[in-house]
Amino acid sequence: MSEPAQDPRHQRRITIMQDVFACTFTDATIQNCLTEEADSPVGSILQQLSELDSQIQAVAPERPLNQINKVDLSILRTILFEAKTKNTPKKVLINEAVELAKAFGSDSSPRFVNGVLAKLLLEPEPEVA
Repeated sequence: MSEPAQDPRHQRRITIMQDVFACTFTDATIQNCLTEEADSPVGSILQQLSELDSQIQAVAPERPLNQINKVDLSILRTILFEAKTKNTPKKVLINEAVELAKAFGSDSSPRFVNGVLAKLLLEPEPEVA
């Protein structure tokens, strides 16, 4: 029995997430990827790492970035970037992130990724006084 054909959007997200994962181990790999991937989604994500990471850190303060599983962090960065740059429905993005976490992360990854993204994408932003 053959595998069903994967949705091309899902395949694209896998590739981007894996490339972000591969590019974010050291400052040198980030710089190298920024040069090589400048005009790609991966390059755009890397250019916005500090902004994406501060959003993640704001809703998961109990987990410093250096303690978050690198796969989970790559999934979160990829999905948050897509949420900012495309009109994909937020619930679709969260579902996609959970599926990526199930496929590539640890046992606790789907729950963590779902919790962080639900806070960032579904909860209304607090009003600034």
